[in-house]
Formats: sequence, C-alpha cells, structure tokens
Amino acid sequence: MMWHRDTPFRLGGAKQAHLKVDGLSAGYGAFLVLRDLKLEARPGLTVVLGPNGAGKTTLLKALNGLIPRQGTVLFDGEELPEKTHEIVETGVALVPEGRQLFPQMTVTENLELGGWLVPKGERARRIEQAFNDFPKLRERANQLAGTMSGGEQQMVAVARAMMCAPRLLMLDEPSLGLAPKMVDELLAIARRIADAGTTVLMVEQNVKKALAVADRGYVLERGAIVASGPAKLLARSTVIREAYLGADKDPATGTTNAADAVARRKAAVTT
Repeated sequence: MMWHRDTPFRLGGAKQAHLKVDGLSAGYGAFLVLRDLKLEARPGLTVVLGPNGAGKTTLLKALNGLIPRQGTVLFDGEELPEKTHEIVETGVALVPEGRQLFPQMTVTENLELGGWLVPKGERARRIEQAFNDFPKLRERANQLAGTMSGGEQQMVAVARAMMCAPRLLMLDEPSLGLAPKMVDELLAIARRIADAGTTVLMVEQNVKKALAVADRGYVLERGAIVASGPAKLLARSTVIREAYLGADKDPATGTTNAADAVARRKAAVTT
C-alpha cells in the first residue's frame, strides 16, 4: 500500500501563499551564513538546492524564527513575524531535518501535537483527515514513533506539519537517509500537497529528483544564490549538469559546484 491516496490532500490552508524574501542575512552569533539573500516561494513547489554547508537549513530556520534574521520577509504582502509561534499562527509549518518526532509517543499523539492550537473537535477531524490522506498511518496509529523506520517517521512528520493546515509548508532535506523508493514517494507527496493548494518550499540535495517535481528552483552555495529559474530549465542547464549531475568535474579536485562551473564557462569564453 502506498503512503498516500491518489486524491487531493484535504489538510492545508484555504488560500495559496506567496513568500518574498529580500536582503535576508542570518547566522549563528557573529558568524553570518546567509548574506543578502533574495528569493520567492510562489504558489506551487519551490526547491532550494545546494551542497552540505551551503546554508539551506539556516534559511529555513531563519524563516521559521528559530534564529535571528535581518532583511525583509513578506508573507502575502505582510511582514512575517519573528517569533515561531506567531509564524505558525500565520500559516507556516516546518518539517525539520531529522524529523524531530517524539519517539516515546504514538503516531496519533505526535499528530495531536501538530494541531494543538486548534479546538479539540477540529483537532480530531484533522487527525481523521490525516489518516485519510496517509492511509498507512491509520494502521500505525498506536505505534511508538521511535520504533518506525526513517521513511515511516518522515511521513508522520509531514502529516504532523499538515495538522496545522498551513498555507506554506517548508521541508528541510526530506529525502535525507531514505531508500530510493521512499524518496520517490515522499517527493510525490510534496508535489501533491502543492497541487492541492499549499505552497511548498523545500530544500534538497537530491538535485535531479527534486527538480523533476518542482516548479521553480534556486541553487544556494556558500550562503548566496548562484542560479535560479524554472525547474525544467535548471535541470537542462549546463551549469547545473556540470555542478550536480556529474557532467563535468574539476580534474584537479574531482568535484565541482555551480559557482565554479559558471567561472570555468566564463573563462572558456574569454580565452
């Protein structure tokens, strides 16, 4: 049985969201990881790609109020609050890297926490809808989250985030450590959530598969955006293919990145 039905997801906000980030800087203490970042998450699915250490998780932490930020962040034209609980109330939910479930609590109890801010009756309705959207979770309703596989836990984490009916869902490395088949299903779920009306902002390292389900993409390296555009065009771009799909590696190091690929192409043009 698949983890989701081939019908539209019912949990989620009633209105599509538009996030606009301009001049965002954020980091840890005096160390800035992101500098003057500019991007948008429009209705649909936007993916932020990049290697380890690029600043992808820092970006989502800053947008979710987990670390201080500077710059302008607009959510449907209004300034996004800086406190996490106010951001959640605005309609933003984060599925963090590593899932961060409560391992000694059951699947149902973890889902309940995702809808804790709504009245009890509405919370129960949303749990039932979560079981409809993720039918396999109904079979595991009383299982402790800590006894589930990584892929199963990730599904619980996504369902828990959807319990607050977000208009913007942020996913931090959802495919990390999962089997290829589970990665495919998880990314398909992200796509279906976006198609059902919830704006999705996802950060990923799996470039090929992420671009296959996304509408738009950004490439983040060393805290800066080095490429952006429609996902289909990015997937075909020489820079992305050289940097992330193994088309052309630096012979000196055996590795490459998008910024280096751009620099090498410019050097080739001028010589």
